[in-house]
Amino acid sequence: MNKSKLLVIDQPLLGKFIRELRQEIKLTQEQFAAHLGITCSSVNRWENGRGKPSPLAMQKVEEIIKQMSASSDAKLRDRAQELLTKYSIH
Repeated sequence: MNKSKLLVIDQPLLGKFIRELRQEIKLTQEQFAAHLGITCSSVNRWENGRGKPSPLAMQKVEEIIKQMSASSDAKLRDRAQELLTKYSIH
C-alpha cells in the first residue's frame, strides 16, 4: 500500500472488512475503538453499514493492515493479504 493513498474499499463491503479485520486481530468492538481513538458506537455503525470511517480513522485501519503484513507470523501476513485482496478495489 502506498502511504499517500488511502485504502479504498467499496462502501457496501466496508463494514464487512472492518468486522473481519477486528475479529482477525481478536479485538472486541470496544478494544478496536480504543485502539483507533474513537467510540465503540462508531465501530458498530461501520460494521452495520450505518456509517463509514473518517479519512483519519481509515489511516489508522491501514496501519493495522501494515502491521499485520509486516508480522513475523506467516499466517497473519497471509490473512492481511487475503483481506486486502477480498475487499480492496484499487
